[in-house]
Amino acid sequence: MLKHLAAALFVLVSLSTPALAGTNEGISAYQSGNYGAALHELLLAADAGDPMAQTVLGFMYVNGEGVPQDNALALKWFGLAAPQGNVDAQHNLAYMYDTGLGVPRNVLEAVKWYKLAAAQGRADSQFNLANIYQTGESGVPRDELEAAKWYMLAAQQGDVEAEFSLGALYFDGRGVARNEAEAVKWFTLAAHEHHAEAQYNLGVAYNTGRGVPADNVEAARWFRMAAEQGYAAAQANLGLLYDHGQGVPQDDEQAVKWYALAADQGEPYAQNSLGLMYKAGYGVPQDDVIAYKWLNLAAQQGHAGATKALASLAERMTPEKIEQARKLTSEWRRK
Repeated sequence: MLKHLAAALFVLVSLSTPALAGTNEGISAYQSGNYGAALHELLLAADAGDPMAQTVLGFMYVNGEGVPQDNALALKWFGLAAPQGNVDAQHNLAYMYDTGLGVPRNVLEAVKWYKLAAAQGRADSQFNLANIYQTGESGVPRDELEAAKWYMLAAQQGDVEAEFSLGALYFDGRGVARNEAEAVKWFTLAAHEHHAEAQYNLGVAYNTGRGVPADNVEAARWFRMAAEQGYAAAQANLGLLYDHGQGVPQDDEQAVKWYALAADQGEPYAQNSLGLMYKAGYGVPQDDVIAYKWLNLAAQQGHAGATKALASLAERMTPEKIEQARKLTSEWRRK
């Protein structure tokens, strides 16, 4: 359920750290896009040991702003600024070690620098650190208690991915005591920030009555929000609600619409449901060939109901029609 997405890397969080005079001029030039003047001023200050100048130079080299893009030089400047306590440099140095950008990947070194930035309250460092503990990587044992701690700190600062991830831990009882109401709280915060998977999980919670009273009207509302962002499982579930008239008026055409969107993304439940709609002619003209195509695709993903429906459908089809349907299946899989 968790999504392990690295937070945005090369964006300055703060320029308020005390700096040498040349650094201030260099930062002003950098912010105005005058990279030549910025480079001149910042190099002088960086060579004099100013951590903010070193950090901004790191950004310039990693992003190729006024200089050739050079990860090794970015690493050099972040590496000089980070031990002096610059939180941006600490986070970005950690990220480079975490992802192997300009340096051999070293998760232990990444954790060291993420922890320093996280201790200064940097939310994306807290989130990335939590991800490492959640999965366990290269010398860092999996520790869901530690993951929950860092997700909580990032979530309390409004980090949307952390809000979602913390909700997932509460929903499943991993690293924290299972608490579905608490999960819904964090999913709701992320969902209001347009996080599609959080919206989907809220739909599931309202549909099943987990952490909230069961309410299919509310489930449909959240499934729709996620479905409109292209989230396949939400599209399939919204189709199901229309199919059965739960939380929305029963509407075969709407059911087909949402099943089709999810099915075209490879969602097996939706492929099976869409195949059944074509088989029966609900919401679409009855078409055994199209029905066979979608049921076949679902069956190939291990959907047991689709396998049974496919067998019964084949009994009423000619060999020519079956061959035509199999050709459509192959064409879909190649696209």
